[in-house]
Amino acid sequence: METYRHIIAKGKVRKDRFTVAIFGSARIKNDKLMYKKVYNLAKMLGERDIDVVTGGGPGLMEAANSGHKDGSKETRAHSIGLGIKLPKEQKFNNSLDETETFMRFTNRLDNFMLLSNAVVVASGGVGTLLELFYTWQLVQVKHNVNIPIILYGNMWPGLLKWLKEPMKKGYFSKRDYNMLFYAKTEKEAIKLIDKTHKRFDTE
Repeated sequence: METYRHIIAKGKVRKDRFTVAIFGSARIKNDKLMYKKVYNLAKMLGERDIDVVTGGGPGLMEAANSGHKDGSKETRAHSIGLGIKLPKEQKFNNSLDETETFMRFTNRLDNFMLLSNAVVVASGGVGTLLELFYTWQLVQVKHNVNIPIILYGNMWPGLLKWLKEPMKKGYFSKRDYNMLFYAKTEKEAIKLIDKTHKRFDTE
């Protein structure tokens, strides 16, 4: 079986493993509720033998990778980190099975999309918003298909409400808007992922 590193190097779509990208802030500490929510969701993914890919750093990325590691002890699920070289060096967390470092955000984002069958966007800043809107753009123009974009946690209702205004003015369609799914809880998020995973297994 090819490793994720080989898939990235060859620019090929990985066919044999269902993988969920989890995006979120590097700044959220492990005593915060959102950290625990991301940890719990990723643990559920590990228990389902579903791989996860994150930015591989601290904060919510660490929450996802560590939760997934604890959930996948009896499965063959992998936790992947796609890092980025920044002026202020960001180290990989300790819960990763495979890592790759990129020099440019664009290349890194394209590789996230290459690997991902579903995307979860937790709370975050400029980087997380970039990842959200880049994913949404690719799904909108069908460069990526059948990939649910799950907005996870309390950060997103205000954005979803705001987006209805430009939608009403015709800047994008209701179909585009409906590519975004809101999940407040782990159960809501995992339900959306399970539905996509089931479809993946039958294709």
